[in-house]
Amino acid sequence: MSEQRVPAETDPGRGGLDLRADCANCFALCCVALAFTASADFAVDKDAGQPCGNLLPDFRCGVHTRLRTEGYQGCTVYDCFGAGQRISQVTYAGQDWRGAPQTARQMFALLPVVRQLHELLRYLTEALELEPARPLHADLREALTRIERLAQGSPDEILALDVAAHRQEVNVLLLRTSELVRAGATGAAGPTAGRGARAGKGRGAGRRGGAKKNRRGADLIGANLQGADLYGADLRGAYLIGADLRGADLRLADLIGADLRDADLSGADLTGSFFLTQAQLNAAKGDAGTGLSPALTRPSHW
Repeated sequence: MSEQRVPAETDPGRGGLDLRADCANCFALCCVALAFTASADFAVDKDAGQPCGNLLPDFRCGVHTRLRTEGYQGCTVYDCFGAGQRISQVTYAGQDWRGAPQTARQMFALLPVVRQLHELLRYLTEALELEPARPLHADLREALTRIERLAQGSPDEILALDVAAHRQEVNVLLLRTSELVRAGATGAAGPTAGRGARAGKGRGAGRRGGAKKNRRGADLIGANLQGADLYGADLRGAYLIGADLRGADLRLADLIGADLRDADLSGADLTGSFFLTQAQLNAAKGDAGTGLSPALTRPSHW
């Protein structure tokens, strides 16, 4: 997962915070700290704390340009949201775990904790960019400042955090943000004016799913949602693995935590969808006709 440059398929920085994975300034923490199991996502088993067999002495990845073909697709969809370089360059002031092996265990333990804090920062920063959420901006800024302060703590302070409690507090604000943003979709034009209809899917296909816009946590694995009206839908935490979303209207949809692995987004319109991360896109399929917001990058494998 480590490489010699800033990845091309990570979220652009938002609001001045460094919430992009900058592998050049990280000591390959994700390549060592995290465990993975031989599967469709990884070619081999690896225990937590064990360096990946592809890791080079200079902390670069030996197969970075061939991750998908070498069986490491899971690496291409992982995003630390900038936690790796914070730990490497700020928390440990540039001292790497190879040069100071006594720090290794603690440094690796910090990664999943700081990653969660940075993920919250990423969502809070995006929420502050959403005009309909303006009534919540003061609370959102306060929460962002609080989480950033936590991420600046010492290793012992960070490891002692009750991250679940902080996630719950932030989630209340994100839910309210979602309601305000999606309220703008009520009564608005649906997919008959959107990409699905323009692609010739027809009115019937365009209306599919229109009656059920609240699909939070829904099991939609492999679902046929081609041309579906998901405009302003709540898809928080929905399981969309392998779903057919070709030509679907996903404008103003809340996609926080939605599992898009192998979902087909070809021709779908995701412009204006929110809380969608680059890692989610990287896990999906799409094409040149997939509509994306400017803050996101079209994955190179589409």
